[in-house]
Amino acid sequence: MSANRHLGRIIALQTLYEQEFRLECEDKNFKLSEVLARNVSRYKDMVEDHAFIKDLVTGVDKRAKELDAILQPVAPEWPIDQIARMDRIVLRIGVYELLFGKNVPPKVVINEAVELAKAFGGENSSKFVNGVLGTVLREQNHEDEPPRKNESPEKK
Repeated sequence: MSANRHLGRIIALQTLYEQEFRLECEDKNFKLSEVLARNVSRYKDMVEDHAFIKDLVTGVDKRAKELDAILQPVAPEWPIDQIARMDRIVLRIGVYELLFGKNVPPKVVINEAVELAKAFGGENSSKFVNGVLGTVLREQNHEDEPPRKNESPEKK
């Protein structure tokens, strides 16, 4: 199943990358559902979990602004629109899976994002993605902790 999910993430990445590129070019004929169906059909004999891919693509698409708002404070020296397109999409997928994914351990999510960055990003993409997603995970875990006995929630 993990190899199936890895390929699913690649298909999601390809789909979301095409979406961003075509929308930036003001392609009026772009339809996410059609691109997703085309990309999934290319690998139909190799991937079984089509629902995982669809959930990932539609989830990242619907929550892109929310995901960017989570990412921006974690990488303040890199405005979202200045992060390389591939890295930005890998980060969105990673944050989406960390915060909204089901039954995927955080270490697996980060490892998968790093592997996508190594395969499709630039020379330092994997380190950047690893650092940003690690920070998101630490901050998320910190928010989930109850306040200490002598600490009020406001001081947290």
